[in-house]
Amino acid sequence: MCRVLTTHSQERFTKINRSIRIAGHSTSVRLESAFWDVLEDIASREGLSTAQLISVLYHEALDKHGCLASLASMLRTVCVIYQEERNARSALS
Repeated sequence: MCRVLTTHSQERFTKINRSIRIAGHSTSVRLESAFWDVLEDIASREGLSTAQLISVLYHEALDKHGCLASLASMLRTVCVIYQEERNARSALS
């Protein structure tokens, strides 16, 4: 097997709640620590705070699709896509 669960710290799998404001409304987002790390990396690269990044992504999702079933699911998917694109760029180098 790939041994992901045995080679990484349990802390990467720990779920963390964070409160953020989107369009003036307070909301709570619960994600695993590993996803928060990726979101912080994306935000840093974009010159935004993590909360600002989440707000931008939320509004992009609404603009594109008109609704958002699950903010946490959307954020996890963004993290996976970001990592895939980052890996593809690395492979080209």
